[in-house]
This record gives sequence, C-alpha cells and structure tokens, in this order.
Amino acid sequence: MHPTEPTLPDALDPNALAAIAAQVSGALGADGRPVAGPHESLDPIVGDWSIFQLKGGHRFSTDDLLTAWLSGQVSPGALRLLDIGAGIGSVGLMALWLRPAAARLRMVEAQQVSHLLAKKTIAYNGLGDRIDAQHGDLRAIDAIDDEAARYTAVTGSPPYIPLGKGVASPHPQRAACRMELRGDVFDYAAAAARVLAPEGSLSLCHAAEDPRPEAAIAAAGLQLWRRIDVYFRRGRKPTIALFCAGWGEAPAGLGLREPIVIREEGGDFTPQYLSIRAGMGGPPVHPSTQ
Repeated sequence: MHPTEPTLPDALDPNALAAIAAQVSGALGADGRPVAGPHESLDPIVGDWSIFQLKGGHRFSTDDLLTAWLSGQVSPGALRLLDIGAGIGSVGLMALWLRPAAARLRMVEAQQVSHLLAKKTIAYNGLGDRIDAQHGDLRAIDAIDDEAARYTAVTGSPPYIPLGKGVASPHPQRAACRMELRGDVFDYAAAAARVLAPEGSLSLCHAAEDPRPEAAIAAAGLQLWRRIDVYFRRGRKPTIALFCAGWGEAPAGLGLREPIVIREEGGDFTPQYLSIRAGMGGPPVHPSTQ
C-alpha cells in the first residue's frame, strides 16, 4: 500500500474526523456573521455570495461550477432544489443563485466538517430562509427527507475513484470527496430517483472514461437526456463528463449537444468557458490566467 494511502477505517476514523471538524471556527464578527478561523478561508463563489473552505481541505472546483451550470440550463425555473452529497455547499449555492428568488434548496451531506462549513456559509450570506442543510447520508434520503413534495432539480458531484483504484488523501475531508467511501454514482442516481418530481431533472458530474454513470441512471429508472464531455485542454482527452436525466423524454428544445472546452492548447481560457463563468456570476478571470 502507498505510504500516504489511508485504509477505509482510517479515512472514516471518528477521532480523525472530529479533529478535522474542530478546525471549523464558531467565531462571529462585529456584524454577527461568521468569520473565517485560522484554518479557513472565505472566498467569492457566485454573485456576491462567498463560501467558507478549509485551507488544506476540499475546495470548490470547475466540476462544481459546471454541474450547477448544467442544472440551470436544463431546469432554469426550478423552485425546489436538492443537492445530494453536498459537501461544503458549492454546487447547491451556485444552482440556487441561478434560480428565481422564490427557489428553495435542501443540502444533504454526511461529513460533519463539510456540513459545518456549509452552515457557516448559509449564515454568512443570509440565506437561512432559502437553504436547509441536513447532516446525513444520501443513501438514507428517505429518512432525511420526509416531505411529500418532490424536487424539480437534483444535483450531485459524486466522488468517482473506487476504493483500491487510486491514492486517497491523508486529509479525511479530501479523501471522502475523491474516493467512494460512502457510495458511488449508483447510490446518487438511486437517491435522486426516490425524490425526483415527474417534471424534475438530475444533473451530475463524473469521470469521462468511467462507463458507470449511464448504467446508474438506467438502473434508477431514469432516462439519460444528455452527456457533455468536458475537455480541460483542447486536443486532449475529456477529463470529466456532465450528465442530465429525468423521467421520460428530454424536454422539448433542450440543446446542450456541444462538448465544453476549458482551455485552448496554449493555456488561455476559451471564449466558451469564459461565457459560462460570466453567466454563472463567478469571480472574473482573465483569458490568459494560468
């Protein structure tokens, strides 16, 4: 075994997880809002909203931005949102930002440290009346979500490295975001299907070369509407792929048939990606930012 690869018990060790969760500060500023502790950063994410993250832990990524973007493209008017395996809340926040002011979001996250960070983010941005953050395992979604209503947009950015197939981070939070410690894409698709409205959509992100997302969507009884390959550099193989699905046929007029290219061969951001970022209200970047 690689010397830095924790075993499954180590990655889920209660003492290690408690120690990481203790890095989340409960301090408040003079305005009564949460402030970043010594182990945290407070970073812009979308519009005028910011997000708390551990400096050495899991950070929001392009995967998150594109998953939220896809959801907004597929179901722009959705008012009842669910983000499963929500992590620090990045996908859910960006998906909510794209929706009307009447939209409401529920997050479900199993890791205590990520749940605490998400709660801080919600409080900091004054979103307590729009977001409900639940601490729990998405595989027990029926026990967590006891409401009769169903969701019109479900998002998920599942870990996509099976146990034994890669090197797990020694940081428990990062390990859980990369390795399939608490389920895989089959669990995400099944959880989504159990709470998805008849007109609802599921949007998720996964490794491009992994054949499991299509199989997971079908196994959950859903129909794949689109697969969009994402190329982090033009001329190379796609790194990730985006998937959207729902009950029955895709909505009439749904486009989304072109792949996404993040950077040109020389490293500059493509006009396509810059347009997506601008539409997502993300922090501005220069085309040649490396």
